[in-house]
Amino acid sequence: MNVQPKPLSEITQQAMSVLAKELGLANTLRFISQFSSGYGDYTEERRELYADMSLDEILAEMKADRQEKES
Repeated sequence: MNVQPKPLSEITQQAMSVLAKELGLANTLRFISQFSSGYGDYTEERRELYADMSLDEILAEMKADRQEKES
């Protein structure tokens, strides 16, 4: 038996079509997003973002953001 492998782009397109048909578009996107590693250096970005803030200030900002979203 001589099976010719399909190009990866064709396999990906077929798999996405099957997933979307079976799961729906939103759940397919949620499924695929779990395999994305993202980009950047979160640790360094966090250090820069909060460099001039104390822990109490960070927590107060988080609390204020949460209250704003709830209202």
